[in-house]
Amino acid sequence: MGTENFDLTMEELRAVVRFAADCAQGLLPDFEAVAPSDTRPRDAIDAARLFAGGAPRSQLQRTAAFASHRAAKGVSEETARLAALACGDAAAAAYLHPIAKASQVGHILRAAACAARVVELRTGGTDSDEIRRLAERAASPLPEILRRYPAAPSGSSRVAQLMSELDSVIRTRN
Repeated sequence: MGTENFDLTMEELRAVVRFAADCAQGLLPDFEAVAPSDTRPRDAIDAARLFAGGAPRSQLQRTAAFASHRAAKGVSEETARLAALACGDAAAAAYLHPIAKASQVGHILRAAACAARVVELRTGGTDSDEIRRLAERAASPLPEILRRYPAAPSGSSRVAQLMSELDSVIRTRN
């Protein structure tokens, strides 16, 4: 695959955002336990859900994503940091571009990879069942959308590796 453009409907984009928000939502307590008065990750989820629910894509998703990512920098606990990143990624998913670049796969799967990493940190080890559970959440049209993009690179960070694992499992589903 090169860098050719392809079609991505607004409903497909909403499905991507819904998946990312669903994966990130369960991480909010990890952030809020550390920074209870910081609403930026929750605001990012709200912005993502607003778009996924049918509102037009707007600057709200972009600014909420950046704000949640800044909130991640303000906490030292890794699970809280990953939670804020995942919430920001859910809002940023509204800006997935229909261009065949592997970097775009992060818009689809990074929130789920953060969720998988949080489970690893909570349980003290790799949990392949969590990858399977997250992959099962990626209902149609997610696998079809993902297949339009090149495979996620494995990368050196654990989140990047988990994203690559998720990509592989989801991509090979029927």
